[in-house]
Amino acid sequence: MILLTESLPAVKLWTDIKHAFAVDTPLPPPTAEDLVLIDRLCGQIVSRGLTPAAALFIEMSRPLHYVGGQLLHFLQPIASALFSAQEIERLANFMERRDAVDIISSRLDACVSGKSDHDELACDNDSAASAEN
Repeated sequence: MILLTESLPAVKLWTDIKHAFAVDTPLPPPTAEDLVLIDRLCGQIVSRGLTPAAALFIEMSRPLHYVGGQLLHFLQPIASALFSAQEIERLANFMERRDAVDIISSRLDACVSGKSDHDELACDNDSAASAEN
């Protein structure tokens, strides 16, 4: 009888904290504006021929993607050479997502292979513009 009364608070405590550190909550899908921005970023990477280096960097920085988003906020004046301030903020907020690295990797692969699920085909437009120059 003593064991039942002593283990009862432990069971209640376990049920209270059982999901305290769960990270498998579903995230909302990225917005269309985010995907267009990511496609544009991937198009810039492909047009400069930096695909292998970018893919390696993205995969190596997977544990630090949140810090990378914070770094983008810090480097906003320098990064404004490629994107506007609003786009950099959107990209920084996107990088703070848990699934950002997976999304960017898949979009980069799609951009390299020429497949995009957007009508604008931002990857192809950037690559075609650089090929004309």
